[in-house]
Amino acid sequence: MKTSGTLHLIPVGLGDAPPPVWLPQAAQEVAGRLTTYIAENAKTARAFLKQIGTAAPLQDIVIHTLTDKVQPGQIRDWLKPLADGGEIGLVSEAGCPAVADPGAKVVAAAHAMGIRVAPWVGPSSILLSLMASGLDGQRFAFHGYAPVNPAERARQLRAWESASLQQRQTQILIETPYRNQAMFETLKQALKGNTRLCIARSLTTPQEWVRTRSVAEWTQQPAPDLAKKPAIFLFLAGR
Repeated sequence: MKTSGTLHLIPVGLGDAPPPVWLPQAAQEVAGRLTTYIAENAKTARAFLKQIGTAAPLQDIVIHTLTDKVQPGQIRDWLKPLADGGEIGLVSEAGCPAVADPGAKVVAAAHAMGIRVAPWVGPSSILLSLMASGLDGQRFAFHGYAPVNPAERARQLRAWESASLQQRQTQILIETPYRNQAMFETLKQALKGNTRLCIARSLTTPQEWVRTRSVAEWTQQPAPDLAKKPAIFLFLAGR
């Protein structure tokens, strides 16, 4: 009986920190032995592989780039060798592949083709920030990005706050680092004073910083330094 190969889901670091801090040794060993990868960005994937070390020369490792223009047929072609065995790695730009990440369509294709999918333990900013927030970890929703337009962003945040109140559900969102300060200001203005807001910055790095305060408390103290730093925002409506 023919045994399929494996699509390995390899987490990537969230920032400037040595691999042993955020990636278990077993996952590092798997990542280091693979000679074919699927990645959003070949340059950052090579930087990750250089960081963890590879058995094969870096220039000999094949990296398929998963852009928005890649069609399902191309993904299936990348995965076809796994029908006869072998291994391929899937990596995200940062964190866990296929979680709030386009790699999910690669995983879906693998399942459709009967290929084994192996998720490896590593950092997820969504889960790490939720763990550290003190907000409701039983019910939560991740929304990705809020609208860029300030008025639309405020309306969306208030809608999420209403859902949070009705369902007792923690709301989680991210922002492009250079817009973090604008997001923080909108959160303070749009949300109610008794809503608890958590900001998690630079997770797993030496600059890691996590704080949860009520919106009213955030408005009474200096704004945290969020400029050009990866951050994730979480809030839970008060009652």
